[in-house]
Amino acid sequence: MSIQAINVRNQFSGKIREIIRGDVVSEIDVQTPWGVVTSVITTRSVDQLSLEIGTEVVALIKSTDVSLAKL
Repeated sequence: MSIQAINVRNQFSGKIREIIRGDVVSEIDVQTPWGVVTSVITTRSVDQLSLEIGTEVVALIKSTDVSLAKL
C-alpha cells in the first residue's frame, strides 16, 4: 500500500526536530503545522531510514500507534 492510499486525515507531514536514541527503541519528535507528533520506533528503523534531525517525514496515525515514512 502506498502512502497516497492511506486516508489523508491520518497523515501529518513535518520535519524531525529531535531524536532520542535508545538501544532498542528511539523516540522521534516531528514538527508539523499542527504541533509536535511523537513516535516511538525501533532504533534499527531509524538507521535503515537514515532518519536525522531535519529529515522530512510523514507521520501515519493509527488508533494504537504512529508510524513514519521518509519523503
